[in-house]
Amino acid sequence: MNDENVNSEGVDSKSTSPEEASGDDLSRSSAPNKKETIVPEGDISDSTIEENSSYSDSAPERQESAKKDAQELPPRDPDKKRIENESLSMNSSSSPSVKKKKRSGTSYIVILLALIAVIGLSMVAIIYGLGFGGNIGTSEKIAIIYVQGTMLTGNVPAGLGYATSEEISENIHRSVADENVRAIVLRINSPGGSPAAAQEITVEIEKAQEQGIPVIVSMGDLAASAAYYISAPADYIFANPSTNTGSIGVIWTFENKSSFNEKEGIDYYISKSGEFKDMGGTWRGLTDEEKEYADSVVMDSYEEFVTQVAEGRNMSRSDVKKLADGRVYTGSRAKELGLVDDFGNLYDAIDKAAELGGIQGEPRVVYMNKARLSSLLLGSDSGDSSRETSQFVNYFEESPYGKILACIG
Repeated sequence: MNDENVNSEGVDSKSTSPEEASGDDLSRSSAPNKKETIVPEGDISDSTIEENSSYSDSAPERQESAKKDAQELPPRDPDKKRIENESLSMNSSSSPSVKKKKRSGTSYIVILLALIAVIGLSMVAIIYGLGFGGNIGTSEKIAIIYVQGTMLTGNVPAGLGYATSEEISENIHRSVADENVRAIVLRINSPGGSPAAAQEITVEIEKAQEQGIPVIVSMGDLAASAAYYISAPADYIFANPSTNTGSIGVIWTFENKSSFNEKEGIDYYISKSGEFKDMGGTWRGLTDEEKEYADSVVMDSYEEFVTQVAEGRNMSRSDVKKLADGRVYTGSRAKELGLVDDFGNLYDAIDKAAELGGIQGEPRVVYMNKARLSSLLLGSDSGDSSRETSQFVNYFEESPYGKILACIG
């Protein structure tokens, strides 16, 4: 009796040919949720044959179910399929490469031009914000020059409480050199200062007038003593009714610390070549001869002051001397006395400057020496700007010979 293995459904496994086995294998590979068993040839066990037989019987049913599922699925988008294929091909590549877009030369030029435009607009905003640009629309200019603080010779940055003759004179000179400037406005807020500084500024004012450039003064809170000295030769003077002006006169101050030195036990030995060489030293008071000499120096400066006012305001010297006893006048009183021409602010002075300068239409206003931020912040590193400023004016404020001033005491 031959030994035969029969499966549960009565099918003779030995009668299965190789061709039929291969067909069964193909059916199993296409069925969903397939289960694949790989064994070496020539070593197929009875259990393996039974398992394969069961899959072959169920394969037709599985194929029919897969066909139904495929029919129910919506058709695939060809473009989407193409993108997926490209994606698969890129992922399957062993060395993927990324293509970079190159910027054209035109884009770089556009970016460069945009940066230049931004920088240019920023510079214009800074220039006009600081007051250097003025109004656009005409080439005819009016130059505004500020005289703010105590007047003295020397080189001190603007905006620190001092108005130096070098800076004021330079700006007047620059204004005259500009062929488009038709008039100059001096905006004054000063208690006065050094007669020498006032004289230097006055020389430049007169030079401007000789070149046909009218000079107009706009007084603010204070324009007294040496500040009035430089105002007198102007073509027109505006003041506010409450402006303090006048104070026509000269003062020379001396300090005597001999009592303090004696109390502190401080003694000096002075070797000098002449009797007046240590005049003004704080270690002693003035002798009678020195006092008399000091009075004569003050009066010399005073006479020059009177002459300046008389010539500038078309007044006689005697009339000026009646007013020139050092007193301060309000703007209202100064107008009555003929020391100013009219009431008005800076813009009234600009209008008058345009009129006297023969400007038609709206003038272009340029500010020659408006205080700069860098000047105002000078000394900020140390936190004591007054100390930094004193370094510039030490020669004047700490003069061993006293101070000769055309200034409100």
